[in-house]
Amino acid sequence: MTGIQFVTDQHGRKTGVLIDLKKHGAIWEDFRDGLVAESRRKEKSVPYEQYRAKRLKNIPPRG
Repeated sequence: MTGIQFVTDQHGRKTGVLIDLKKHGAIWEDFRDGLVAESRRKEKSVPYEQYRAKRLKNIPPRG
């Protein structure tokens, strides 16, 4: 696959990857989103009603 290079250690084991973002930027965004979601997996969730009330409180009135 072009635009992807693996970084290896002295034993030839893959330890990292270089991604050409001009070529594979959309794939990187999906991969990053997955990593962020996984890192937040154990965070406590907030009920939608509580989130919405807080959002509406912080929005300035129109007009």
